[in-house]
Amino acid sequence: SMFVFDFGQADDGRDIASEIRTRAGPSLAIAVPVFVVGLVTMISVALLMVFFRATYVDASGVVVCVALMSISALFYIIGGQYLVAKVWRLVPISGYSGGADALRFLLLPVVIGVVSGIGSGARWYRTLFLEEINREYVRTARAKGLSELQVLFRHVLRNGLIPILTASVAAIPLLFMGSLLTESFFGIPGLGSYTIDAINHQDFAVVRSMVFLGSVLYIVGLVLTDISYTWADPRVRLE
Repeated sequence: SMFVFDFGQADDGRDIASEIRTRAGPSLAIAVPVFVVGLVTMISVALLMVFFRATYVDASGVVVCVALMSISALFYIIGGQYLVAKVWRLVPISGYSGGADALRFLLLPVVIGVVSGIGSGARWYRTLFLEEINREYVRTARAKGLSELQVLFRHVLRNGLIPILTASVAAIPLLFMGSLLTESFFGIPGLGSYTIDAINHQDFAVVRSMVFLGSVLYIVGLVLTDISYTWADPRVRLE
């Protein structure tokens, strides 16, 4: 029955499929901005470090990235709640509301999600772009008179799309599954908190359904990744 997405009922008698449809919205409201803003920020920071490679800007950027990726995500969540929500009282500590009012509940989780991922992401993209910057086609582009910015955006970034797509498209299923830690700490009624609550209450019907749904979405993400290769690199399509 699960293959036709008939997940049955939870221990409390609620329909699991209906709960998933209801909770998918709040999960996407957090995950999509974190994914889009985070990806743009990480690539921009990586390109900036590559542009100023072998300088103090690059070295300082690497140190900051290592420091950011060495800090637990729990520190960002608890620290953000204490400083921004409790001390400064700019946003609510936790909770969720529908409509336009949801923005003030989602702002802090989105910012924390972006900041906590910049360190590892920017450092990985920097390594990727540094491998491309030393290839022969880059030297040829410079010999033709292209500026360094044109080389970075028209050649290095384009040829680095394959690994970027691999990480990005494969992460799409995770957008629907929600963030376990973020939703739990901020009281967001999404799929992540739904899964955590089911584990805590030993509601195996819900856990089984979420694992199955995550597996299906992961397979779909892998298929989309292979399809996206043909758009990013014509050589894949020719082969």
